Parts: sequence; C-alpha cells; structure tokens
Amino acid sequence: MTTIYILWLRQIKRYFRSRSRIIGSLGQPLLFLVALGFGFGPIYQKAGGGNYIQFLAPGIISMSILFTAVFSGIEVIWDRQFGFLKETLVAPVSRFEIMIGRTLGGATVATIQGFIVFLISFFVGFRINNPLSLITAFIFMFLIALLFTALGTAIASILSDMQGFQLIVNFLIMPLFFLSGALFPLAGLPKIIGVVASLNPLSYGIDGLRGAFSNSAHFGILPDFLILSSIVFILIGIGSYLFSKIQI
Repeated sequence: MTTIYILWLRQIKRYFRSRSRIIGSLGQPLLFLVALGFGFGPIYQKAGGGNYIQFLAPGIISMSILFTAVFSGIEVIWDRQFGFLKETLVAPVSRFEIMIGRTLGGATVATIQGFIVFLISFFVGFRINNPLSLITAFIFMFLIALLFTALGTAIASILSDMQGFQLIVNFLIMPLFFLSGALFPLAGLPKIIGVVASLNPLSYGIDGLRGAFSNSAHFGILPDFLILSSIVFILIGIGSYLFSKIQI
C-alpha cells in the first residue's frame, strides 16, 4: 500500500508542478465549449433539442478526462527512457502495485482536470439540476479516468518510443470521442452508428455524466455504471498483465 500511495502522490505532484501543462490542456475543451456550444446552439434549439450547452458540457468534461488520462501512459515510456522505471521495477514490490499506483495517480490527475473544465463550463452557461448529483458525476468522472489511464498504461507497456505511442493513441481516442455521443444525441442515429456507439465504453461514461447532471441518460445510470465498471476492471487486468511483462 505504501508503494501505491507514493506513486499516486508522485503523479499528482508532477501535475501541479507543471502550470503550463494545466493551462495548455484547458485550451481545447474551452474552444469546444465556446465554438460548438454557441455555434451549434441555435441550430440545436430550433431542432427541438433544447439548450445545447447543457447537452454538450458533459461530453467536453469527459473529453478533457479522456485526453489527460490516456496520455498519462506516455510517462511510462518517459520513465523507461530515463531510468526511473528500472529503479522502480527492481524494488522489492509487485509490479501490480506499481501499476495500480500509477493508474490511480493518473486517474486522479485526469479527474482534477475534468473538474476544472466542469467549473469553466459554468461561465458559458452550464447549470446542474441538483447539487447532490455531483457525487454521482464524480464517480463517473473517476471511472472514465481509471478506464483510459489503464488503457494508456497498457499501450505504453508494449511500446518503446513516444512518437509511436502518440500515433496509436490518437488513432484510438479520436474515434472513441466522436462516436460516443459527446457532441450529438444517441437517439435516432443510423443503425450502424448506434451499434458502434453502444460498443464504445466512453458512451456509457458520458451518458452517466449526462444522467447525473440533467437526468437525461440514454442507456440509464445503473446500466452505465455497471458496464463502465466492468470494462474498467477488465482493462486494469489487461494493463497489469502487460505492465508485468515490461523488459528492463
């Protein structure tokens, strides 16, 4: 447990020491909120969808968590290249504990990033129905963060260069984001797109957030939670296995 705590704390310290990283990572979510929220808002409202900002904000919060979480895996490659990972792996602790500590740290950082975007969204008109729903929302935010931190760690465990990691991650997460219902409703989609969205784990995270904030979940909050939790456990297992096979 001490190892898990140390690695968790190290990830958080890294995040807060890099002010440029915090500020820079807010640019894209803010652009999406303003450009899409106000640009497509009138069209969405005329189509009978209501307030587009209310619909869009959970998707952009999830996007911020997604990118921060999955790119935390690049630190595995960075630590491997500069020797810190070797020092960690030769310590008399299990690799599973090391992986869990890194994953929890990356997930915590991603959740903090999502919370910052959540606060920013209030300045563009987003509102929540019930303050108590924040507890449910934070659970979904942390599950999304755990899922994609574990995914990032799994990918980084089988790669040795940062450029390859960035290419593969971008190839994966962009379709995951755009086919998750983050920017458009899942109801009434063409059948093939609906099937793809239902197979996308991010869809359940965003839907759960939307349900917590505005009681408008497409799948239902309980199915969202159960499916997302199951995928998190599966990916943590896969990530732990691949991390245990890293050659030093």
